[in-house]
Amino acid sequence: MKATAPRIQEITCIGCPNGCQVAVTLRGNDILSIEGNLCPTGENYAKAECTNPQRMLTTLMTPTFDGKPIAVRTSGPVPKDKIELCLKKIHAFHPKAPVAIGDVLIENLADLGVDVIATRHSD
Repeated sequence: MKATAPRIQEITCIGCPNGCQVAVTLRGNDILSIEGNLCPTGENYAKAECTNPQRMLTTLMTPTFDGKPIAVRTSGPVPKDKIELCLKKIHAFHPKAPVAIGDVLIENLADLGVDVIATRHSD
């Protein structure tokens, strides 16, 4: 069986203000080395980005009562490959106004263990 050649994935770390350019050497899905990070956050971020990339999700949700959009965010990051599914579920949900900042509008979004939280008041 022929071994897969290593490849390098370049990542800009967003874990701290340094913004390190991190080079991750991979063979298939295995991490061989991580270089360029100035702190442990960069190493952890690079590992996660290569094996299970996640993002915080922010969007607008429209309530049924007054039609004004409500700014919302997830309580934690969601897997990058689930963002489209999460957006569909958020946009299909229409809470009734009023909504206060911090209200949990959807619990356990798409069974991912994160909630959808209002980040703005709605009358």
